[in-house]
Amino acid sequence: MAEKIDKLVRMANQIADFFRPYDEAEAVSGIQEHIRAFWTRGMREELLAFAARGGEGLQPRVRLAIDGMRAK
Repeated sequence: MAEKIDKLVRMANQIADFFRPYDEAEAVSGIQEHIRAFWTRGMREELLAFAARGGEGLQPRVRLAIDGMRAK
């Protein structure tokens, strides 16, 4: 299980790395859109649950994207 969440964290952080040159609002929106469009429901739910438990290792913009996903 830990190996799977590590992979999801790595993938989410790679998405954030792609959006690094963007301003924060655009980056957060882009991260959300990418996760919604390309990740399975199970992957999204695991990432959100992991973030709710503290989300160790997630970049700040990923955390903001996750917060926004929870709000919708």
